[in-house]
Amino acid sequence: MKLIIAIVQPSKLDAIKEALTRVEVHRLTVVDCQGFGRQRGQTGSMRGRDYGVSLLRKVQLQIGVNEEFVQPTIDAILEGGRSGENGEIGDGKIFVLPMDDCVRIRTGERGGEAI
Repeated sequence: MKLIIAIVQPSKLDAIKEALTRVEVHRLTVVDCQGFGRQRGQTGSMRGRDYGVSLLRKVQLQIGVNEEFVQPTIDAILEGGRSGENGEIGDGKIFVLPMDDCVRIRTGERGGEAI
């Protein structure tokens, strides 16, 4: 079992959900978050004054999957989350973490069956 955490552009969420549905991944948690990477925020201008935004709005997806769904899930996130053919800075990151256990609260099932 793995926990896949993806931090992506909010505008890409619908495309990622559609791509995940095509690979039969139907369970995910979405968390609004803020952060910055290489671009280190943005600068803008309002009423003639420059201002900086140090944190950019992002969306974090948390998806628990069994081993056979790890690569299809990653591929779906890449497909839906990438800007253009080659992608752009700020498209996001995917982290794959080992998951020791999963427990379904309703039934008490554990492990891969609970996912």
